Amino acid sequence: MNHMPKLDRRAFVIGSAALGSGLALGLDIPLGGPTVARAADGSPEINAWVVIRPDDTVVIRIARSEMGQGSLTGLAQLVAEELECDWSKVTTEYPTPGQSVARKRAWGDFSTGGSRGIRASADYVRKGGATARAMLIQAAAEEWKVPVSECTTANSVITHTPSGRKTTYGMVAEAAAKLAPPADVKVKDPKDWKLVGKGVKRLDTADKTTGKMLYGIDMKLPGMLNAAIKQCPVFGGKVKSFDEAKVANMKGVKKVVKVGDSSVAVVADTWWHAKTALDAMPIVWDDGGNGQVSSASIAKWLEEGFDPSQPTYIGNENGDAKAAIASAAKKVEAFYDYPYQNHATMEPMNATALYTADRCEVWCGTQNGEAAFAATLEASGLPADKCDVHKLILGGGFGRRGQTDYVRQAVLIAKEMPGTPIKLLWTREEDMQHGYYHPVTRCKMTGAFDANNNLTALHMRISGQSILFTLRPEALVNGKDPVTFQGLNASGETAIGYSVPNLLIEHSMRNPHVPPGFWRGVNVNHNAIYLECFMDELAQSVGQDPLEFRRKLMSKHPKHLAVLNAVAERIGWGTPAPQGVYRGLAQFMGFNSYVAGAAEISVTDNGSKIKVHRIVGATDPGYAVNPAQIDRQVAGSFVYGLSGLFYGGCTVKDGRIEQANFDSYNSMRIAEMPKVESIIIPSGGFWGGVGEPTICVAAPAVLNAYFLATGKRIRSVPLKDQNIAFA
Repeated sequence: MNHMPKLDRRAFVIGSAALGSGLALGLDIPLGGPTVARAADGSPEINAWVVIRPDDTVVIRIARSEMGQGSLTGLAQLVAEELECDWSKVTTEYPTPGQSVARKRAWGDFSTGGSRGIRASADYVRKGGATARAMLIQAAAEEWKVPVSECTTANSVITHTPSGRKTTYGMVAEAAAKLAPPADVKVKDPKDWKLVGKGVKRLDTADKTTGKMLYGIDMKLPGMLNAAIKQCPVFGGKVKSFDEAKVANMKGVKKVVKVGDSSVAVVADTWWHAKTALDAMPIVWDDGGNGQVSSASIAKWLEEGFDPSQPTYIGNENGDAKAAIASAAKKVEAFYDYPYQNHATMEPMNATALYTADRCEVWCGTQNGEAAFAATLEASGLPADKCDVHKLILGGGFGRRGQTDYVRQAVLIAKEMPGTPIKLLWTREEDMQHGYYHPVTRCKMTGAFDANNNLTALHMRISGQSILFTLRPEALVNGKDPVTFQGLNASGETAIGYSVPNLLIEHSMRNPHVPPGFWRGVNVNHNAIYLECFMDELAQSVGQDPLEFRRKLMSKHPKHLAVLNAVAERIGWGTPAPQGVYRGLAQFMGFNSYVAGAAEISVTDNGSKIKVHRIVGATDPGYAVNPAQIDRQVAGSFVYGLSGLFYGGCTVKDGRIEQANFDSYNSMRIAEMPKVESIIIPSGGFWGGVGEPTICVAAPAVLNAYFLATGKRIRSVPLKDQNIAFA
């Protein structure tokens, strides 16, 4: 069970790439066995998910990554619920992807993105807890020589009901670890949950508060050296030449390394010495032919995507929208724009690597331990049984740390200095100007009405970038990028919430050289603005209330409607707002959750200042594992959504991103934050995400309120480009 298989490096790398950022589930997950596996401290492992120490401490293994979203606590709750253990004695640890691969991927999917951390793990981690509990009960029953059916568990104590005898998990853990797991176990009915559904405190708060928590940027190893790196500032460019001699004798410098075709790094005794030398070293770049690309040239290219002669991919269609629009009594048309946006994590990209001829290990924050592992194999050239990745808590992810460029770089640098640990840390500027950005898009919206002001057709044509084209081309479906249509599909986990007699939603794919990425919330962010702001435009054009206009189109979408009604009621829609205060609302679906938002704002200085007083968010995630954490996630998502609305825009000049630090790519401050009210409506029967969905309704709710306040419709973001700021 603990023997490392001799996996072929190339086979693993290709397999991981083919499965993409989210490796397939439906796994044959080993949940235990007759051979006792042990944790590092010698405590017996009941199964892959549960280790129990003699003092009754329960160690729950968490494969997903914690980056502030709380999945570490939520996943532990799911295991502990089925395990019936004492929550006050629960702690967690990360298994490594190397260990998982050695055990036939015992921990399943390590990827943490798309708000899948809990929803895509729930079934099998619950089964892991239930299996461990069954094994502990069986061990106690065998010791007492009584039927298992006569034993019950609660708070890590097993009781033989007829006799009253009791024992603890810690006392029977050794015996339980030797048992074969039951072939099948039943998990609890949600109505019987005791811990899941409770707003328990996060397990990582104390260490974060006291400074004990170790992030990648904190990593230290004996004899460690530090590296700083520069990549070609133009995406797709290469290193043409560099003058190593200019810095070879500078203080602390140990080595200059060319990293791949596009980067140069300096290794030194301290990171500051490495950075200082790198800044002093002359480097000549080959821009690869993209040095003339600008935001203006990209915008022109996107505009060409609306030419009827240009091919498109259809994401959702019913009826004949074009014909209905051509014969309509009334037509409404509008263009919307959405820019590149940076993840802007507080912790810049970094990784520490130690390479020798027969072993390579990496320590880093990553949203996908298996992808980081695959990158380590590829860069090191070593097989899987000679590599591993040790995951650390992330100082922000938001999708950025689902990529592995920084891991690959660290390994390539470490290969040049075998036996010496190398910590690679990007500068803030490198981090800001070499990301994977929220894709740039432009959208043409067209709606049509009959003579009775009924909406008869809706045509939505998006011209812009495809994330999958760049990051996972194997996931394209006959050339189409399904991610483009998040929140706009006919069904599924990102379904549209309206029924329109004639509907056409299509994508004219245009892929500039700036790499797009999975920016927190991904395509629902701009799609929600396009659809929900245009819904208000349509309502206004026929003199109808925005809420009532939506309701007429939502009779076949009860879950969408339920969250919309919830925020409308809470915000006081239909009742007079305070003097000078205006309201806006929006609804959408993302990551298998139904969400809605309603905002109250006031506007001053001729429309140039907005005060967001209050924002209400409603979420139906199916099941709510930790309502307190969902509240925090909703509030945090509004920070991200409002920051994007007011400040989040990246521009391109001379083929490169212009915004290099927080002085030019801002984030909202505490004083700008509105009061947030969260409504959780867990209707049950499905698992939805909570980390990302509500981001998308913040911007359209505020923009719709702004129109009511000023009569001016804003169709492009960020608002700073419209000379609009927080009041």
